[in-house]
Formats: sequence, structure tokens, C-alpha cells
Amino acid sequence: MLWRFQYELLIFEGIFIIYRKIGINLQNAKISELPHFMQNDLNLFTELVELLISEEKNNPVATPIDTNKLYSTLDLQLNDEPSIDKDFISTLKDIIKSTPKTASTSFFNQLFGGRIGRATLGDLLAVMLNNSMYTYKVAGPQVGIEKIILRTICDMIKYPESADGTFAPGGSMSNYMAVLMARDKYNPLARTKGISNTMTLYTSEVSHYSIAKNASFIGVGRHQVRTVKTNLKGEMLVEDLDAKISKDIENGYQPFFVNATAGTTVLGAFDNVEAISKVCKKHDVWLHLDGAYCGAVIFSDTYKHLVKGIEHTDSFSVNAHKMLGTPLSCSIIVTKDKKHLYESFSNEAEYLYQTNDDDFNLGKTSLQCGRRNDALKLWTLWKSVGSKGLKTIVDHQFKLAEIARNYINNHPDYTLYSFENSISVCFNYKNISAKTLCTSLYEASRLMVGFGNFKDQNFVRMVTINTVLKEKDILNFFKTIENFASSTDL
Repeated sequence: MLWRFQYELLIFEGIFIIYRKIGINLQNAKISELPHFMQNDLNLFTELVELLISEEKNNPVATPIDTNKLYSTLDLQLNDEPSIDKDFISTLKDIIKSTPKTASTSFFNQLFGGRIGRATLGDLLAVMLNNSMYTYKVAGPQVGIEKIILRTICDMIKYPESADGTFAPGGSMSNYMAVLMARDKYNPLARTKGISNTMTLYTSEVSHYSIAKNASFIGVGRHQVRTVKTNLKGEMLVEDLDAKISKDIENGYQPFFVNATAGTTVLGAFDNVEAISKVCKKHDVWLHLDGAYCGAVIFSDTYKHLVKGIEHTDSFSVNAHKMLGTPLSCSIIVTKDKKHLYESFSNEAEYLYQTNDDDFNLGKTSLQCGRRNDALKLWTLWKSVGSKGLKTIVDHQFKLAEIARNYINNHPDYTLYSFENSISVCFNYKNISAKTLCTSLYEASRLMVGFGNFKDQNFVRMVTINTVLKEKDILNFFKTIENFASSTDL
């Protein structure tokens, strides 16, 4: 199955497919039916994408521009008079050359990367269609596409028929929606009168930083976030969670929300959902599973055990633009009972909702009003490769991580800090500071890779989530580090 993706990695395929799909073939007489400016812009778009693909191959790490020199290096200013085409195109090409190449084989820096043709196709189509997803009247079958994705994910994690979800602007906002629904469930008056008591929520000490921000947003306050201790892998200690909730109850506070993580940001650890769910049931609090990074293991027969007990959660979020490789952004949140979506996010607006089937008026279960179509790119990918194809994408990333760990373990100059069942590979090379190594590689345009910290230990954090990576790219990553370090005074 993997060979199918290797032929779809270039955006070129997606571009020409979309031209055919919408009847815009540059060799076809129908092009004359388009406005003149559209003809020119489609030709220009193709030219710019050709440049991008060439840059990804020949200059996979863009030469960084110092922020102090950015505006003197690139013509980014906005003027009263229009830019002539020659200058406009030249500036666009300069911007492309200087922009980090997230779909190159030298990109290991973020929890996303790569490019899959059929997913890119869906995103390009969404741009051309330009539907907003708040009502069936304006989005039509695109609503059905979003709903079928949400329903299938709910079925996969064994949520009941009452379950539903929505697409959010990102993982942080998915977590925000989850904690807001929990607040409203356990303190319904908060929606109209505000919070008058001390509510507390719980998350591991290595969870995503959005949890503290969201506590502020919903009026609970950052100081009411209890950070739960973790073990040496970064997994939440259930005993500490139970003790902290019990202590808050004794002090007269109202515990209402626990955030578990499927793939912590640094080490890629998975909290024990099944054990945590028992504590949540004991104390009657909402359990959310933040799977923004690695929640897509639900597609893998081999690795879905890492979220065992997910059916006991009250909500679950996953970013398809991470492990599944869709273009940014594609963030999903589902909840076990859709009534919580309506109670927290629905508001009547006759000027907007002009069809009578609220199940298809997605604005009533969404954080936003106007909302771009983020579902289509996941649907075009999923439809074209099937669930088995998504399984292949997920499993491949774990295989690459294993190759990287094996290389480190067999090389005396490396020290490994990560573990099996993670696609974050954390290590140090010789006695070189992780920050120094990563920064120097970036400034020299050799690799884009970041560094992290866990329990006062700093290390390089390489992620194998980039969908274009193969085994040879993993080996080349380490050879690049070794050759660079031997030729540079670090």
C-alpha cells in the first residue's frame, strides 16, 4: 500500500487533477471561458508550484533571513500603487525560496510535515468551491462530507449514536471546546450568570500549553489548573491525579475536567486512558483525550492499543494535519453526547439558519460562524486510500521512529532519551548542546529539527511524522549531523 503514497507526494499531481476536475485544462478550449485574470493566475500558480517543488528538492532547507533584515531583504511593503506583474511575480518567487520547506526530506522540526497529493487536491478544491460550513443551504453536500467523517470516527472509537463533533481551527481550540462543554455540564449557570465558585481541572505536567490558556478563557482561571505528576516516560501518574482531585473536593472546590494526552508534545507519550477513566468515573468529572499529535493511532490495528479505553472518554480530539498528513489545518473534536455541543455553542439566528434540519446546520455545533471547509481534504484522502491506507500512513511513522532509535542505540556517540511506541525520537550527539546543534544546522541550511526538555534534560527532538520520509531519509538525517559536527567547531 505504501507505494501508492510515494506517487502522490508531489503537489504537481494534485494541481493537474484539480484542473481536470473543474474543467480547467490549460490545453483545453474551455480555458477561454474563464475571465482573463483567472487564466493568467492559473498559469502563474503552476509556475510557482514548479519552483516550490524544485526548491524542495535542490534547497530543502531554506536559507533563513534574520528578522532584523527581513523587510530589507524581501519586498513585503504594501503601497498605494499596484505592483507591476514583473515585480509582483519576482517577489512571490523570492518569498517561496525563503519560506521553510515543510514538505522536504530535511524537515523534522514540527508535529506535521510532508504532502500527500489526494489530500492537497481536496484542499485546493475547497479553496475553489469557497463554501462556508455553517449551514446546509450554503455548503450543501460538503456538510454531508463533514458529518460522515465525524460519524465514522465516533463509530471507530465506539462512541454511541448520540455522539457528534465538529471541525475546529486547531488542536488548542479543540481542547477549548472540550473544557467549555465540561464547564457547562457541571455548572450550567456559567453560561448566563458566570462562574461564582472555584472549579478545578487536571492535566499532566507535560501536557499541551493550551490547557492553561483555555482555563483562563472560560473564566476558571489558570491558578485552578492542577498539574499531575508523570513517570519517566511522561505518562500521567493516576495515583497523583486521584489524590489531587480528592484534596480539592475536601477543600470545597468543584473538580470538573481531566485532560489526558495521546502523544505528549515532547516525548510522544500516551497517558493510560483506561486507568484515568476509572478515576474520572469515581469523582464524576469529564474526561477529554487530547489526541492532537497521535490520536490517529485509532486507524492502526498495531498501535490503537495505545488509546485503550478511549470509549470511556467524554470527548476526543485529533489533528488530521499531523499523523494523517493533510494540509494545515484539519482539527476534529467529537463528544459522546451531541447535546453538549448544542448547549455550549448553539445560538438562534434567523438571518443565517434558513433550513429546518439543524443536524445539517453545522454552525449550531461549532465555535465559529463563518468557517472554511477543512473536511474535504481529509475526505479526498480517506476516500481515495481507504481506512487501510490511513493505517499504512500511521504505521509507517512508527517504523521510521524504530529505525531512528535502532541507529542511535547502535552508535556510541548518541544518547537516546525516548522509548518504543513513540514517533518522537529524542537524543543527544556527543557532548554538543542540543540547542547549539539544532540552531547551527538551521542557520547553515542543513536540517530543520528542534530541541526539547523533559525533567531538566535537554535533547534534540526528531519527529518522524513527515509523510514524505523514507528509511534513507532517516539515515541521511544522522549522517548530516555527523558530517556537519565533524566539519564545524560546535
